[in-house]
Amino acid sequence: MSNSEACEGASAVRLIFACSGAADVGQIADLAARKLTRDGVGGMFCLAGVGGRVEPIMKKTASASRILVIDGCPLDCAKHCLQQAGVSDVEQVRVTDLGMEKGASPATDERVADVAAAATRTLG
Repeated sequence: MSNSEACEGASAVRLIFACSGAADVGQIADLAARKLTRDGVGGMFCLAGVGGRVEPIMKKTASASRILVIDGCPLDCAKHCLQQAGVSDVEQVRVTDLGMEKGASPATDERVADVAAAATRTLG
């Protein structure tokens, strides 16, 4: 897969956007999105490209069959980025809603798996 394909999500119809913020819950969101991609649940996609309104990324996002957002905390930064770009038909999982506390939840394999499982349930 070329770098361009990886960034543009070559064939994913279910796109996954993660908070990837500086807090531990952002790291968990990011790692869960990567796990979901490895597991074939969907394809992690470029939230920065949406924020920058990069044409091929916006086109791919608009053509997605489903969009999942994994936010770390109630600030919902990833969801807001998509909304500001005109993307409102999203499903969301919030790490802190799963009992993890911002600033007190190191990214462990178990926590990442818990978020990935919740995301899989959300997508059905």
